[in-house]
Amino acid sequence: MTTESTPAKSGFHFKDITKMFGGGGTSTLRQFGILGSLIVIIVLFEILTLLRNGPSGATLTSGNLINVINQYSFILILAIGMVMVIIMGHIDLSVGSVAALTGIIVAKSMAEWNLPWPLAILLGLGVGAAVGAWQGFWVAYVGVPAFIVTLAGMLLFRGMQQWIGDAQTIPVPKGFQIIGTGYLPEIGLPLPFNIPTMLLALAAVAWLVFWEIRTRRVQRKMGSDRAPLWVSVTKVVLLSIVVLVAAWMFATGRPGTSFPVPGLILLALVIIYTFITSNTVFGRHIYAVGGNRQAARLSGVKDRWVDFFVMMNMSVLAALAGMIFVARSQASGPNDGTGWELDAIASVFIGGAAVAGGIGTVIGSIIGGLVMAFLNNGLALLGQGADVVSMVKGVVLLFAVGIDVWNKQQGRPSLIGFMTRRFGRKEDPALQTFEPNKTYQAPPVDKTSGQ
Repeated sequence: MTTESTPAKSGFHFKDITKMFGGGGTSTLRQFGILGSLIVIIVLFEILTLLRNGPSGATLTSGNLINVINQYSFILILAIGMVMVIIMGHIDLSVGSVAALTGIIVAKSMAEWNLPWPLAILLGLGVGAAVGAWQGFWVAYVGVPAFIVTLAGMLLFRGMQQWIGDAQTIPVPKGFQIIGTGYLPEIGLPLPFNIPTMLLALAAVAWLVFWEIRTRRVQRKMGSDRAPLWVSVTKVVLLSIVVLVAAWMFATGRPGTSFPVPGLILLALVIIYTFITSNTVFGRHIYAVGGNRQAARLSGVKDRWVDFFVMMNMSVLAALAGMIFVARSQASGPNDGTGWELDAIASVFIGGAAVAGGIGTVIGSIIGGLVMAFLNNGLALLGQGADVVSMVKGVVLLFAVGIDVWNKQQGRPSLIGFMTRRFGRKEDPALQTFEPNKTYQAPPVDKTSGQ
């Protein structure tokens, strides 16, 4: 079936601004709520720290941005896995305990068993996979609710961690610490910035240009409504400026620093999991089961296998997060992982996931995690204690979910649903069996193709 392309509108129209980051005609300014909140928080704390400390703010400095990535990368990694769990309609309370258990096993394997650190990392990932398979079995094939399974896991694996570690602190070798404290290396050229960091930024800009061109070509091919060319150009220019400025700050920090290795791992995971959830059959099955399990099952989705894989994947990412934290701390301790599951869950819900499942994105969860990170960081820069930080985080989480629930009760579109609609979705009917931010009552059928 062929379709005629809808030409991009010429001239300036104010409503075209709402398409700036939507990639098509369905985007609205509501999509920018979470990202806008993050920008407001960063600017607010920059102003407050400027007024408090002078002569410049303390938030948007190279050292502080590096600290934020290093200190919260493990929570953001947990959020990537947690959003998939929550989209499925589950919850995982065991991730902090799984991370702590993996950390103590990996640390002991290097300290007492003389295992080389690359093999220790593989061992840690294997521990995460085994734990995830255990929990996935109970959820997927026995039918015990994930809340109960992971609550039991939280107690079980925390106890195992205390038993194996005997409440001791076990140091890890220098090589292993790279994944938690390392930076992109320097290249011996007389330039006042880190070259690999800026090359990474240029690669990101090239990808932005490529993706926007690809998006417009797909929209033209499918006959979708396209934004004017000036909108696409403005979008790419703005995003490129943000990427280049941020990269410059990372590249010109104190000597010996650049873009952190934990940030590099996080960036790779964001790209991989965004592709999985948005462009693969398995990703569409996650949204389908979370939106309407019975309809997905009737359409041939193996929901038990999806449950099993999602739970196992969460534990593998928890194991990775635990190893990164241990590497950054340079030792595994008895209190590792405490409260991590709460921060990960809060990041996902602030980032737009629905309590009932079926809605959420990896990018939204990362933005939600960054909101939490800069809240923690900004309040710490202002000298506020853990009590104030905890209260502020609780209020932010409650309002983020409460406003969305209230909108639904009033019969209005979900605000979070608008916020988290995937940017630039490919409008190919053959690939749109299930859309992430819709809850289907029955599996859709393409009557024109007879499928």
